[in-house]
Amino acid sequence: MSIKSSKIMAMNAGSSSLKWQLYDMPEEVVIAKGIVERIGLPNSIFTVKYGNKEKFEKIANISTHELAVQMLLDELIGLHILSSYDEIKGVGHRVVAGGEYFKESVVVCDDVLSKIEELAALAPLHNPANAQGIRAFKKILPNITSVAVFDTAFHATMPEENYRYPLPNEYYEKYQARKYGAHGTSHYYVTQKASKILNRSLHDLKFITCHIGNGASVTAVRNGQSVDTSMGFTPLAGVMMGTRTGDIDPSLIPYLMEKTGIYSTQEMNNIFNKKSGLLGISGISSDMRDIIAARKEGKKEAILAFDMFANRVKKYIGQYFAVLNGADAIIFTAGIGENSAVVRSKILEEMDWFGIEIDESKNLPGVEGVISADSSKVKILVIPTDEELVIARDVERLRQALRTC
Repeated sequence: MSIKSSKIMAMNAGSSSLKWQLYDMPEEVVIAKGIVERIGLPNSIFTVKYGNKEKFEKIANISTHELAVQMLLDELIGLHILSSYDEIKGVGHRVVAGGEYFKESVVVCDDVLSKIEELAALAPLHNPANAQGIRAFKKILPNITSVAVFDTAFHATMPEENYRYPLPNEYYEKYQARKYGAHGTSHYYVTQKASKILNRSLHDLKFITCHIGNGASVTAVRNGQSVDTSMGFTPLAGVMMGTRTGDIDPSLIPYLMEKTGIYSTQEMNNIFNKKSGLLGISGISSDMRDIIAARKEGKKEAILAFDMFANRVKKYIGQYFAVLNGADAIIFTAGIGENSAVVRSKILEEMDWFGIEIDESKNLPGVEGVISADSSKVKILVIPTDEELVIARDVERLRQALRTC
């Protein structure tokens, strides 16, 4: 018996944005996609891409996520992409932090939504926005299957020796102070895709996956499961990022508070999350494209920011070679990882001892697939991530299984 097609939406809500894709499932065909930017700010930008490279764009003052969702649904009908709201059978929401509550995707009920908001401390830049997106959809379309897909779920397989911090036990037992990781949906997708590209069973492979965008994380994957990852209790830890510090000595926090006279933990957290990383070092931008352009012009701070970024990713790759006892492949994904040949080259230079040889004739901007030399012992792959597809698949799976609250 064939399964009837259904329209499924995959949503990724940020603090001032709403990124989405509309799928025909289970065929996994993208019907339309788009983004609402600058929510809550003047001149919000509303974009829909659909059909044969058709594009609809409008500038409006969109004050809330609920208004953005309402406008999105209305335009899907206005553009004749949908005939009615009833065509949408399910919606999946990316949620960054699932804590110890959620080890897999779940249908959203009131208790789930409350826990997502409770976990905001683990992802202060993300979970509140994720919850806003969920509430907006549930208010407008209360009867469809609503699913939360957690960035942390893929990392639930990490052994305790890797996710625990060397703190007094009571801090873990009472307050769940531990490593959770993030970007799990992306790391999961690219490992699945890599096994197909290499035509080998996922259970025979060891990968080091590098999700490198404005936010960045590196993960050690064995037999299709996360063994260790660079992000920690929150997405602040790990490698240097667009505006985030990555790993620092915790003693810097009280030291800087005393020296600067900033005694607000919220303000210090804001500095580490929003004013550091590439932006903090370069003084120019958090966007790697701007850093690369300034680097070409010989600007010292941009050169330093670029080198520091590559250095931090390289160090985690080296760590995970030790954790995994070698690797079959290194995978690059996300905005920088997928598009910047020069960043990939810089990260992997002088790693020939590990058997890593990049083929610069293959390492081109926008390339997909294997970019390592034929003689390289470790394959190097560039795989565009597709977190929205993973979300849509989970919605359809739970919907077909008739999972409810």
